[in-house]
Amino acid sequence: MMPDTPKKKSLQLIIHLLGWGIVFGIPLFFFERNSTADYIDRYLRFISAPVSLMIIFYFNYCYLIDKFLFRKQTREYLLSNIVLIAFVTLCLHFWHELHIPGAMPPNPPKHFQVRKFDGMVFFLTRDIVPLILATGMSVAIKMTNRWIQSENEIRELEKSRTEAELRNLRNQLNPHFLFNTLNNIYSLIALSPEKAQQAIMDLSKLLRYVLYDNSPEFVPLQKEMEFVRNYVELMRLRLTDNTEIKISLPQSTSSGTLIAPLLFISLIENAFKHGVSNSQPSFIHIDISEYSDQRIVCTIENSYFPKNETDKSGSGIGLDNLRKRLELLYPGRYLLNIEQTDDKYISALILFTHTEEE
Repeated sequence: MMPDTPKKKSLQLIIHLLGWGIVFGIPLFFFERNSTADYIDRYLRFISAPVSLMIIFYFNYCYLIDKFLFRKQTREYLLSNIVLIAFVTLCLHFWHELHIPGAMPPNPPKHFQVRKFDGMVFFLTRDIVPLILATGMSVAIKMTNRWIQSENEIRELEKSRTEAELRNLRNQLNPHFLFNTLNNIYSLIALSPEKAQQAIMDLSKLLRYVLYDNSPEFVPLQKEMEFVRNYVELMRLRLTDNTEIKISLPQSTSSGTLIAPLLFISLIENAFKHGVSNSQPSFIHIDISEYSDQRIVCTIENSYFPKNETDKSGSGIGLDNLRKRLELLYPGRYLLNIEQTDDKYISALILFTHTEEE
C-alpha cells in the first residue's frame, strides 16, 4: 500500500474530530441546567455511550482490521470483537449502576430481583447493538479507504506502464528515423558530395530535436512544424527535377496548441519511401492545417512505387509505431486513414488537441 500523504492524514484527522465533536456536543444544547452538579452528572451518564463507541471503532480501525481482517484471518477477527464488545458492555453496565439513580436496595425482594435481571438483559442488549454497528462502520470506512488506495495505485501503475511504453516507442522511433535519413544521405553521396555535406549539417539540427528537444510529452505545434519543414528540405536535396514537392504548414505562432512530438514524421517518411522514383515523374503533397475547434489535420498524397526486398529505406516499423503512440496519447481523439491504389498513396491523420492554458 502507498503511504498516505501528510495532507490526506490531516484531512482525515479533521473529519474525525468534527464527527466526534458533533456527537459529544449535541447534548450540551438540550440539557436543562437546573444546577451545575446535576448538569455534570447527566452529561457523565450520556458520554458513556459515545466513549464506548469510540473505543470499539478505533480499536477496530487502528488495530484489529489491519491485524486480522486484511490478512484474511476472519475467525480471529470475530473472536477478538466478541471479547472486546463483551468487555466494553460490562464496563457500561457497571458505569450505569454507579451513575444512574434508583440503585437496588440492600435486601431487595424476589420480584425486584427478577425485574432487575430483566432490566440488566435489556440494558446489555441495548448497549451491544450500537457497539456492533460501530464495528461495522469501522470496517466499512476502512475497506472504503483501502479500495480508494487500491484504485489510486492501479491508476499510478497504469500511468507508469503507459509512460514506459511511450518511452520504448520513442526509443524505437529515433533510430528508425536516423536509419532512414542516413540511407538517404548515403544515396546522395554518389550523386552530389556537396549536397551530402549540407545534408549532414541539416541532419545534426534534426537530431538535436529528435534526441533532446522532444523530451516533453507534448511540444508546441510551431516547434513540430519547424522540424517537419527542415526534414522535408533535407529530403528534397536527394530528389531529381521529376519529383514535385508541395508542402503547406500552419504559419501561426500564437495558437498555444500542444502536440505529441514526431507523430507526422512516420507518415512523411513513408511518403518519401514509397512516393519517389528516379526514373518516373512522382509527387509528394503535404498539407498540415490547424482549425479553430482544436483539430489538426495532416493529409499526405504521394505517388506510389512499391519497394522491392533490396530497398534500404527502412524496416517499415514507422506506421505500427505511430498507431501504438496514437492509442496511448490520443485515445478516442484521433482518426487515421490510409488509402492505397495502384499509383497513389493517401494518408490522413486528424488529431483533437489541447492548448497550453488547459
